[in-house]
Amino acid sequence: MNVFDYLFENTKDKKSNLLLGPLEQETYTNVYDLSLKLALQLKKNIGSDKKIIILSSNSLFFITAYLAIIKSGNICVPLNPETEIGTLKYIVTKCDAEYIFALKKSIPVLKELSCTILDEGYLSNLPVNSRTEFESDFDQNRIAEIIFTSGSTGMPKGVMLSHKNIIANTKSIISYLKLSDKDIMQVVLPFYYCYGLSLLHTHIRVGGGLVLNNSFMFLGKVVSYLNEYKCTGFAGVPSHFQILLRQSKDFKSTKLPYLKYVTQAGGKLHNNFISEFTDAFPAIKFFVMYGQTEATARLSYLEPDYLKIKLGSIGKGIPGVELRIVDSKGNRSKVGEVGEIVARGDNIMLGYFNDDDSTENVLRDGWLHTGDLAKVDEDGFIYITGRKKDILKVRGNRIRSGEIEEIILQIPDIINCSVSEAVDDVVGETIKAEIIVNDNNCNITSESIQDYCSKKLLSYKVPRIIEIKSKFALSGSGKKYE
Repeated sequence: MNVFDYLFENTKDKKSNLLLGPLEQETYTNVYDLSLKLALQLKKNIGSDKKIIILSSNSLFFITAYLAIIKSGNICVPLNPETEIGTLKYIVTKCDAEYIFALKKSIPVLKELSCTILDEGYLSNLPVNSRTEFESDFDQNRIAEIIFTSGSTGMPKGVMLSHKNIIANTKSIISYLKLSDKDIMQVVLPFYYCYGLSLLHTHIRVGGGLVLNNSFMFLGKVVSYLNEYKCTGFAGVPSHFQILLRQSKDFKSTKLPYLKYVTQAGGKLHNNFISEFTDAFPAIKFFVMYGQTEATARLSYLEPDYLKIKLGSIGKGIPGVELRIVDSKGNRSKVGEVGEIVARGDNIMLGYFNDDDSTENVLRDGWLHTGDLAKVDEDGFIYITGRKKDILKVRGNRIRSGEIEEIILQIPDIINCSVSEAVDDVVGETIKAEIIVNDNNCNITSESIQDYCSKKLLSYKVPRIIEIKSKFALSGSGKKYE
């Protein structure tokens, strides 16, 4: 089954709005018809199985192009519209991409590329066609999209996701969140990011609504939209919650009568922030989730009812996914023993595009090796202890960076902390902490942070180099800051 047909199976004739909010409004029927027309045009003029790039912020333009590319049997490559030209050239060449969907304002930057640019004018000039049926025996194992992830080194890798992968993950997320056509999600996550795409997939499938917000840093609007558009859901990565809780003046004191639940993924949100949120909003369900692009989006979740007694856990595998903790030989780890998280299920990627070595390194015997270290308790709940690369080695000591970050983030008015190895002219190998503080607070100093840490940590774990900043710059997905 084609993902497009699965998503619109029960919603293509809905007269209600898929898109709500101040940016754009559009009904399900119109989105379906416009995407279908564009799909027919693409199949007629371009063919199928071609890699087609989208460079756009969240918008009707993005949604229409994305759905049409997938429906036409082509392969969508959604990218950050602010992708550096060097990286963009690399991806265009690697994918042998000939077509890019991009807004007119982006075209001058793209003139260096030997690609045909399809802008909003292309969508407005589509022929009038009735709803046209495509092949009914569509192979769901075909590639639907390639999402490029920013690796820790080198150029990004292209994660190949099939129609089957997306359908499986969408079904599972809808199941454990219990989504329905009454749900309205404020979307601050970009659709070129797998977490953002999962919001699009799930809400189209159930017939819910989406409020697009491409300006998260205007915190007042984020908070007001939740009430103005009666949003029942909000999804964010750790930085979104950190900023809302410690940089917004009004968030914790605002009544949010319509908000039923929030979801958090895209990295570890330290326990201090989770407790801070649940203390401020005890009636709002808080779903801690864990996943990877290589798993389409989601691998595990922690049910809100277990949040207090299992704080710090990523929960258990989502429906249809099996998770294990294994040692270096692939044997299942015992309770309390640290090992690597491995996963299998219909949502696991086909592999990395044109990269057999990397694929063979992470896909072994039907299991995805995530690279994340974790342990499981006697009840089967999983606790991430870090990534293999997050273990610092300082003067012979092995130190988990997350342990130090957790302590520093207990200090009020610290929004974020990142710990790494560094070299000091006096002591040699040491620990460096980069701190983001609230703009309105001037009382935090390097000395006060070191003093606090010395009371909580062994001496060799106390950071010797501390950089304090007040600027919190988000990447498009919200996962990076500087």
